Amino acid sequence: MNWHQHISVDANVCHGRACLSGTRIPVSVVLDNLAAGLTIDEILQSYPTLTSESIQAVLSYAAHLASERFVTVAAEA
Repeated sequence: MNWHQHISVDANVCHGRACLSGTRIPVSVVLDNLAAGLTIDEILQSYPTLTSESIQAVLSYAAHLASERFVTVAAEA
């Protein structure tokens, strides 16, 4: 999946947040919906301009970002 074809960052759109190309739907909104347990079909119903391919691009983008950074998680006491 080449997420570059589906995700753009433009300082004039959504304050420069990563959005799905051609929309004002931030990547974070799609990720928040997935994290909340919504299915892809439910997200597509809420945002009819999206496609299942664009949601896959969001996941690929998130995986790319996660692989670029190491985060230390403190052990619970």
